[in-house]
Amino acid sequence: MILKVGPGPPYGTSPRATWYRFLMSRYRRVRLEGGVFFFTVVTYRRRPILTTDLGVKCLRKAWRDTTQTMPFDVEAVCVLPDHIHTIWSLPEGDDDYPARWRKIKGVFSREYRAGCGSRGDPASSRKRKREVDVWQRRYWEHRIRDADDFQRHVDYTHFNPVKHGHATSVAGWPWSSFHNHVEKGWIEPDWGTIEPEGTTNLEAGE
Repeated sequence: MILKVGPGPPYGTSPRATWYRFLMSRYRRVRLEGGVFFFTVVTYRRRPILTTDLGVKCLRKAWRDTTQTMPFDVEAVCVLPDHIHTIWSLPEGDDDYPARWRKIKGVFSREYRAGCGSRGDPASSRKRKREVDVWQRRYWEHRIRDADDFQRHVDYTHFNPVKHGHATSVAGWPWSSFHNHVEKGWIEPDWGTIEPEGTTNLEAGE
């Protein structure tokens, strides 16, 4: 697993039922400040760099450096070659996820270029904004409304490698919090043999 996953529910006799009961309790009300968010962040021109050895190393550092100064809990995450899906819980009274993504992108880009991972010069408009050819400028953000919405986005995140043909099973993709969820007894290891209910038409910014 690339990134640390935040706290979760207690163990139970039925992992899926225990997880859902936890969600119903935790996400009954979404805070006006802070809150829970789903993100899709994509590389520049969809370059497949994130799951390379250099990409994994840079992403780990960027994530670690950011959480040290601007903490957040990772409820779910999946890193694909050219994009990331993740769900964050932000501290109460803090909804500044843009600052966190700026730092993650900035640290990653600096480390990636230092590792000779950047190629070519960015367009003049990107130079003016001190951007490099690593990330798309914009990203998808969705505020989680309730436990059902949360469950759909967790399922979408974990099933994404299968959806895109990168793996034949959810368990077969190494860069995912799915394995952490299985280890903690929240979900069965053979989950995801078919596309999860409620995710087919989910808008996720891809």
